[in-house]
Amino acid sequence: MRSIILFITILVISCSPKVTEVVTTPEPPKTPVKEEPKSPCAGFADLTGHERETAETEFVLYKDFIKMNKYEEALVHWKKAYSMAPGSNGRVKYHFEDGAAIYKHFFQKTEDKSLKKRYVDTIMMIYDKKKECFGDEAYINGLKGFDYYYYYPEYTDDDHIFQLFKSNFDVKGKQADYFAINPFAKLLYDRVAEGKISNEEGRKYADLILKAVENGKANCKGKACESWDIISEYAPARLEGLEGVDGFYDCEYYAKKYFTLYKASPDSCDAINLAYARMLRGNCPGSDARLAEVKQAKTSKCYTAPPALSCAAQGNEDYSQGKYTKAVESYQACVDQTSDSEQKARYLILIAKIYYRDIRNYPKARKYALDAAKMKPGWGEPYLLIGNLYASSGPLCGTGRGWESQVVTWPAIDMWTKAKNLDSKVSGEANALINRYKPFMPKKEDIFFRNMKAGDSFLCLAGYRKVQP
Repeated sequence: MRSIILFITILVISCSPKVTEVVTTPEPPKTPVKEEPKSPCAGFADLTGHERETAETEFVLYKDFIKMNKYEEALVHWKKAYSMAPGSNGRVKYHFEDGAAIYKHFFQKTEDKSLKKRYVDTIMMIYDKKKECFGDEAYINGLKGFDYYYYYPEYTDDDHIFQLFKSNFDVKGKQADYFAINPFAKLLYDRVAEGKISNEEGRKYADLILKAVENGKANCKGKACESWDIISEYAPARLEGLEGVDGFYDCEYYAKKYFTLYKASPDSCDAINLAYARMLRGNCPGSDARLAEVKQAKTSKCYTAPPALSCAAQGNEDYSQGKYTKAVESYQACVDQTSDSEQKARYLILIAKIYYRDIRNYPKARKYALDAAKMKPGWGEPYLLIGNLYASSGPLCGTGRGWESQVVTWPAIDMWTKAKNLDSKVSGEANALINRYKPFMPKKEDIFFRNMKAGDSFLCLAGYRKVQP
């Protein structure tokens, strides 16, 4: 058979025309071999066949034990996987976070302080190893900051945590990792309010945080949007508190926010006066068309006669210009000048409202409200205000949702109840507030879940509070 085929082949060749160029049929392309990404750390590709099989098995086993909450067994297999192939296949990275979670479990189970510190040091070492193997220092710093802030705050200080989060934003900008946003907003607020960083630096990062929230909300998909909903409820509200710092936000910030509110309620004197004061606070120039429109509305719709006392007139003028600190000083002068207790009370409540609504200093707002209550016994308005500032303290106690934020409804409802019991004139407003916030009170099962009982105290920036039955 082979000789016949050979004969036919020779015959075909001899009868074919001669060509000057030999045409060859190209070989079919070879299927490319998919190479694993290279890592400076040892990975599966660096192991022998048996070693690789062992390492891959260890990766599977430790995950299975974690799912069964068997952390002792999980640690044994995790250590083998981690030591043999920290670089895995060049793509898988979750074993670093898994290791941190295992050591976190042991951290929470022990009371031994030296052992706790060793666990924290080990967790941070694991994160450093991930950085060595896969890079992305900004992400790792954010991860470290998150763990220190929420789980291990006693093992470093807030300045260190702040720097870790700041480095995340310095590199990633508006695409900063979502888990860094809320704690960074809180730490940024504290540093600006305490004068630890300049207004200029504070504004830079406040703008980045707001842009990150806006970007995250606009581009999130599926369940990830739930996290962004929580972030968008907390971070902007926390940074809004910096409106109380003189010279912090500029004209565009105030105009974007308060001119929009005015346009939504163009006949409301509250909206008009607030927009006018806030835009002046941001140093909007007289040539700004938005400011001119609000000023015209104020003149035509919201004129009020100046008060008799010159200090009060000056206070009103300072306030309308967005000069809140000066307004407080002017109203304090009125308190000092008058001997009438009721008049003192009214100026004190004005000061309290400025600290609450404009300067965002809740402890001082509470102090002046209580001073006003002492000057005018049986007056409900100071307690309404104290209830409002408690209710506004959710972000100070948590993320704006959940137990840490809901606990503020207890002292708030107590204050509103006290207000209406003292003063029937405020009972309508007090009842409306109570009905609005009552559904957000923590449930009994939440209390029992945290091993608390009626009469126990908890601490929040809004103050100590007894747990209600």
